Amino acid sequence: MTTNPAQPTEQVKQARTVEQQVIGNPTSDGAGVKLTRVLTQQLQHRLDPFLMLDAFGSDNPDDYIAGFPDHPHRGFETVTYMIAGRMLHRDSAGHQGLLENGGVQWMTAGRGVIHSEIPQQEEGVMEGFQLWLNLPGRDKMCAPWYRDFTSADLPRFVTDAGVDVTVIAGSSHGVHGAVTRDATAPLYLDLHLPAGSRFTQALPADHNAFVYVYRGEVSIAGTAVPARRMAILANAAQADGVVIESAQAARALLIAGRPLHEPIAQYGPFVMNTKEEIYQALNDHREGRLA
Repeated sequence: MTTNPAQPTEQVKQARTVEQQVIGNPTSDGAGVKLTRVLTQQLQHRLDPFLMLDAFGSDNPDDYIAGFPDHPHRGFETVTYMIAGRMLHRDSAGHQGLLENGGVQWMTAGRGVIHSEIPQQEEGVMEGFQLWLNLPGRDKMCAPWYRDFTSADLPRFVTDAGVDVTVIAGSSHGVHGAVTRDATAPLYLDLHLPAGSRFTQALPADHNAFVYVYRGEVSIAGTAVPARRMAILANAAQADGVVIESAQAARALLIAGRPLHEPIAQYGPFVMNTKEEIYQALNDHREGRLA
């Protein structure tokens, strides 16, 4: 992992507050993988350009071993962040990669891809997250793209307060992440906060943002956010960032992005702008033209 020296604290004059907290919905996907859907379809417009966030984590192989056999996607990007475990990716565009502890798989489905994600372990902990990031209408039919980032590929820095920050996308405290996107300008940080620490991050006022706590508890503008909760950050014209504090050791994802303000038409693994485009995706999939 690329470790950068401590960076100067980003100045936040007026911090965002917590608009609401969300408890995820336990569900299953793929061939029975148990997970928690934190960002659901009902929140897609509020958290535009983000379409979905799944959190998965279990030490029971029955909860994950069957994985996600071949399935299609069109019109958006998937970002899979593996905290623990090993997952093999294969797709119809000819890509293959092994996602391991601390690594990220970034896939642009574009005009269409069929892929599988199969665990490469028979025991132990499998834990991580999958985020769906929308594509603007002009890019929904672009060529599929894929890249694996190992833990060592991901830029990382430690603040003066001891907060360990992995920059998956966007920029934080002068450190540029593994991926940038012009249209949606996503910021994706994994924060490891020691007890008694404080982390600040500047955010454009018009970007939608949320924090998902997966260990311990944090405080945002005086609001306690416990583990397995998503805090949606309020949009206010005068707010210029977020301040996250932790009295105890905690880990959290901070995710933000520029909204597209486009219609969202979704049918399962297809996300387009109109129903007609969804019908076309379904037909292309049936006729074998998706990838």
